[in-house]
Amino acid sequence: MTAVAPPDIVTAAVEGGEAKADAPGWQLALRGFLAVYLLGAATLLAVVATEATGVAILGAVLFPLGLTMVVLLGWELVTGAYGLVPLAAMEGRIRARDCLRIFGWMILGHTVGGLAAAWMLTSVLTGMGTEPDATGAQGLVDLAVEKTVAYKEAGVVTGLGWVTLSAVLCNWLVALGVIMSFSSTSTSGKILAIWLPILTFFALGYEHAVVNHFTIPAGMMLGADVSIADWLLWNQIPVHVGNFIGGITLAGLGLYFAQRTRIDRSAGAPAGHPNPPRE
Repeated sequence: MTAVAPPDIVTAAVEGGEAKADAPGWQLALRGFLAVYLLGAATLLAVVATEATGVAILGAVLFPLGLTMVVLLGWELVTGAYGLVPLAAMEGRIRARDCLRIFGWMILGHTVGGLAAAWMLTSVLTGMGTEPDATGAQGLVDLAVEKTVAYKEAGVVTGLGWVTLSAVLCNWLVALGVIMSFSSTSTSGKILAIWLPILTFFALGYEHAVVNHFTIPAGMMLGADVSIADWLLWNQIPVHVGNFIGGITLAGLGLYFAQRTRIDRSAGAPAGHPNPPRE
């Protein structure tokens, strides 16, 4: 049997959050850098396939290959960490400042990696600017505008509420995708478990901060009328906030309280667990 019972999935999720605190900052940043390259390539593939065929759902079917490779390779998404790391802190295995350190280094890696991947992928896509109308280029421009200007035009209350709620729903699904990778001990089982919620979020057009570290700069590099302020204020910042809320509540804590067995609070870990809490 390769299936893992839900209580054991929670145990693995807590241990996964704890393990991230053991990695040095530069390594977390590097993993985050490499992860956004894979998500950027998967996003571009989805956009090109949709634009070439006119079949929107095709992009959603293809996109999960990016996050699947991220998880299988052990790279890092801060959005996944939003659902895992707070669970380890809640059980006393890591400190609150460990959470902030982990998130900070990962976001740094995503930011640098997103800009680098956006430049490299769009440069090749357009033949270093010699083919500006290449398939997929306009799709990235349109995405950049939709993810920023559309919210800005809706106004502060409606626009920010809209983008943040979209981000909450997104990371409910993305963090579940990361958590569901613990639901099987086989590679094929992990791939299928990850694919389902990731396909759903992409098909519904929800906002994912790490994907946007690539998508919006890529669109801007291709000519989208989007400023850096538009990118940060009307997408990146509120999306990270919404992703954190969705990851920690609907995904992490929801599963935790629904499935976690009794915790030995005096030890700061599940009864019988060999790892003591961090000092």
